[in-house]
Amino acid sequence: MGLAGAARMGVEVPRRDRRLLVFAETDGCFADGVTAATGCTVGHRTFRVMDYGRVAITVVDTQTREAVRIGVAPGVREAARAYAPDEPRRYYAQIEGYQRMPERELLTIEAVALTLDLDALMGRPGVRVDCSRCGEEVLNAREMILDGAAICPACAGPAYYRVMG
Repeated sequence: MGLAGAARMGVEVPRRDRRLLVFAETDGCFADGVTAATGCTVGHRTFRVMDYGRVAITVVDTQTREAVRIGVAPGVREAARAYAPDEPRRYYAQIEGYQRMPERELLTIEAVALTLDLDALMGRPGVRVDCSRCGEEVLNAREMILDGAAICPACAGPAYYRVMG
C-alpha cells in the first residue's frame, strides 16, 4: 500500500525527509510494513496511527497537500485464491494470489481531502512550553490555552490514563 501511494504521488520511497506523511488505520505488523516501504516513521513524525481497525492508509504529500487513501479491495481474500488455484492451503493461496493480482483488483485507491489541520498536526518542532497545571513539558505546539494559561492535552482532558494515588 505504501508503494502504491507513493507511486500515485510520483514520489520515490523510502523517504529520508518529511515529504510524505502516512496515516495508518491499524497498528501491528501491517504498520511496520508500511514504515519499511515508505521510510515514514513515528520518530520522524511522518507516520501516525488512526486506529480504525482497517487495513488502509492515507498518504499525504506535505509539499503539494495532495492525499490518497489506499485500502483493501472488497472480497480480495476470496479473489486471491483464483490466482493460485493449485495451492490447497487457504493462507498460502492468498499470499500467492496477492503477488499475482493486478493492483486494481487488490487495492482501492482514491483521492481524499484531509478533515484536519495539517499544519497544526505537523506542529512546530522545537517549540516547548510547560503545562501550568502538571508542570510537564509540552512539545510541538500541542498545548491548549485555557484562561490564558498553557495546559497539556491530558490536563485539558480527557486523558487516556488516570494517576493512581
